[in-house]
Amino acid sequence: MKKKLFIYLAFIGLIGLLSSCKKEETRVIALSSPNAPTLVTLPDLTLQRANGADTIIFIGTPVDPGFAASATYFLEACPTGNNFATSILLYSGIQDAQIKLSISDLNGMLLKGFPADSISSVDFRIRSVLSVDAGTGAIGTSTQPLSYSSGAVTAQVTVYGLPKLDLINSGIVQKIESALGDGSYTGYVKLDATKPFTLKDPDANIVYGANGAALAVNGTGISTGTTGSGWYILSANTKTLSYSLTQYMIGLIGDATPNGWNSPDQKMDYNYKTGLWYITLNLTVGSVKVRSNDAWGSINLGLGDATHPQYTLTNLWNNGSSQNIPIAAAGNYTVMVSIGSTTYSITITKNN
Repeated sequence: MKKKLFIYLAFIGLIGLLSSCKKEETRVIALSSPNAPTLVTLPDLTLQRANGADTIIFIGTPVDPGFAASATYFLEACPTGNNFATSILLYSGIQDAQIKLSISDLNGMLLKGFPADSISSVDFRIRSVLSVDAGTGAIGTSTQPLSYSSGAVTAQVTVYGLPKLDLINSGIVQKIESALGDGSYTGYVKLDATKPFTLKDPDANIVYGANGAALAVNGTGISTGTTGSGWYILSANTKTLSYSLTQYMIGLIGDATPNGWNSPDQKMDYNYKTGLWYITLNLTVGSVKVRSNDAWGSINLGLGDATHPQYTLTNLWNNGSSQNIPIAAAGNYTVMVSIGSTTYSITITKNN
């Protein structure tokens, strides 16, 4: 009888333990009205080239959804009244209270959407994207993120035009610019190995070319040499009379692309006005990633994993552990990639 009673009591205890575990399981409970982030203070946005190296600060408050979650914040700008239908991404990252940008960086980004040397009415907002539990496909994961935005804050903004050097005889109209107006110019350029080019300062009416590995007034044509045709980062300094060419090709790779995981990658072009790399191509069901120069080097863009759910399509992870970006259906796609100094994003649009 005692043995039976002991077994019975043990069974009751086990049921109680299981019941207790079920009641104490962690659950995500959202607020009925989540508190969106706010954009509290804007800096003086009369931007001047002489202050290009200075830092300005946008001050905000964090999102409060009522549960523990990773949050990525985006500072965005658009023409007043546009309601962010088309916007310029100024910042993405984990910082919410103080978003710091250099004046030259902010000016360069705003030039993509607003005229130089004039006053524009601009709306700003902070948008937050939450990720709760990556890998499940549920609401709040990297595939279905929760997004909350502040109200728009309007400001009068003056952006300054940049000194430039025009590429002459490169085959297309293109230029490199000086963010600080200090004689140092840089930019993405598309070069043809068969077309040596020179650089013209349209303000001073001076033409620069090559003198061996140096830059010289009225020098010879600059060539890509044995590195061939494609996209490059071209830097030139008209004060030290120096220049450099660094091959820089952004490509799409993956089993959804024509070459699979083999090089050469599907090379993208660059849009000076939007600051985006882009390509239109046919993709199959599978996945893709973004990298540079047909190699897993400085650029290796993909999604986050279970422990890094903050990395989504709007905030790609530049890391060797980044996950592939899925392509769910075969068809013709336009892919656009934004590559900032520390932030990256991708837009994949199915055309048919």
